[in-house]
Amino acid sequence: MTEQNKDQEKTEQATPKKREEARKKGQVAKSRDVASVAVLLACLVFFWFGASGMVEKAMSLTRWLLALSAQFNVDCNNIQSLSIGLIYKISALLFPLFLTAFSIALLANYLQVGFVLSAESVQPKLSKIDPIKGFQKLFSIRSLVELAKNIFKISIVGFVVYMTARGEIENFIPLMEQSVWGILIYIGRVAFKIVLMVCLALIILAILDYIYQKWEFEKNLKMTKQEVKDESRQTEGDPLVKARTRRLQRDMARKRMMASVPEADVVITNPTHLAVALRYDQADMFAPKVVAKGAGFIAENIKDIARKNNVPIVNNKPLARVLYKHVDVDEMIPANLYRAVAEVLAFVYSRKRG
Repeated sequence: MTEQNKDQEKTEQATPKKREEARKKGQVAKSRDVASVAVLLACLVFFWFGASGMVEKAMSLTRWLLALSAQFNVDCNNIQSLSIGLIYKISALLFPLFLTAFSIALLANYLQVGFVLSAESVQPKLSKIDPIKGFQKLFSIRSLVELAKNIFKISIVGFVVYMTARGEIENFIPLMEQSVWGILIYIGRVAFKIVLMVCLALIILAILDYIYQKWEFEKNLKMTKQEVKDESRQTEGDPLVKARTRRLQRDMARKRMMASVPEADVVITNPTHLAVALRYDQADMFAPKVVAKGAGFIAENIKDIARKNNVPIVNNKPLARVLYKHVDVDEMIPANLYRAVAEVLAFVYSRKRG
């Protein structure tokens, strides 16, 4: 069966079960470029609004280090306290930036695939360290496609950086007359402009990459017709067994229905190929009930059982058709048929009394 599946072409869309299994394994349609450009754009916005605060904290850290170096020498006795203080100040400086990047990365991945928690992709497997398989992956079609994508992205980013820097060449010469602080401000402004233009280019590339990843994921997830049939058998059972079960259920229901015919008060026929058996008990029922019905061979059986048990048979073609079409077995007749059925029952009861 496995060889047969390999020979077949995968033309069928993946079933919900296979999609769920792939999701449990961590296989989802996700673009890394979307998360990367989202983090880069979030950091850019963070620097736009918080750069001045970070510069002040960095200058405060520098003054603190210079003041400490002038007060005492660093030795084994005070190295621990200095290290703790330095780590605390650097953490206070970088923590907002790291928190922003981490939150945006989580949000970008969640918007792409939702909440997915799978440990299977990080489980140690010997196949992952197989040099032959690693060499095959290195020169596979997927690796070549990724290489082409990366070269294309580097080319686009390089072109954007070149064009942006080229537009600022005329502003380089006046920098000789600026102060150090003015030069730093200019460099920061140009760097921000370059990163912004790169972000805009990467957003377009990320959208295209997500579309490609979605298409490739759906392509790899496709199934052969035999795989769909095998999965259907596993989830819903063998169609042959299901058909046999349904046939046995119909036979049992028919036997129960035939067993109710002797208890009927009347059998209404059309009279050629329909038969409907009615029963009415004033003590237990508020309306007559259909206890059996059938067409063709089943109708003949109902009439034979009725004759053997002295159940009256009344030929009423319109009523038989309506009852057979609109009333199921073990259901009460609808109100619009009360009058017609009452006339039939009255006729039957009068014959019995006669």
